[in-house]
Amino acid sequence: MSNGRTWEGNWRVRLRERVRKRGFDSITAFAEARPAVPLYVLAEELGDDVAGVQVLSGLLAEAEQRKQVTRLVRDVLVRQLSQSLPEGWPAVLDDGNRFKVAEALGLWSAFTPEAYEERVRQTGDALFATPPPPGWRPLGPDDELLRTLLPDEEV
Repeated sequence: MSNGRTWEGNWRVRLRERVRKRGFDSITAFAEARPAVPLYVLAEELGDDVAGVQVLSGLLAEAEQRKQVTRLVRDVLVRQLSQSLPEGWPAVLDDGNRFKVAEALGLWSAFTPEAYEERVRQTGDALFATPPPPGWRPLGPDDELLRTLLPDEEV
């Protein structure tokens, strides 16, 4: 968990330095080495003065530079599903499971750049309308189903 120092000083530089100390050239490379790991866990690995939203901000900046924001949007969904549905997609969408899915999709939507809001809403609607197989757990942003629902088209 982050502490009161999280926002002190130049946190962007601190984040890049922490990633480099772990042998990675970028925040993206660090995150890709840990597919489906929730953002808050990535932040914890980098120190108690790093927050998940800072990791997300760094990932977004790098994705924008590489023109791979759609891939990042899928990656963040994978991380949220892993956090909210650790056993994979539920076999039955009863009230409890529907809440878990809605929680994952809601957090994903909150972490998504504004330009992608409509595509995120459509993806969530599609997942509820035609649920994936029970136990489905995407392991990364290149999951076939996710690429079908959210193809590589930059907004």
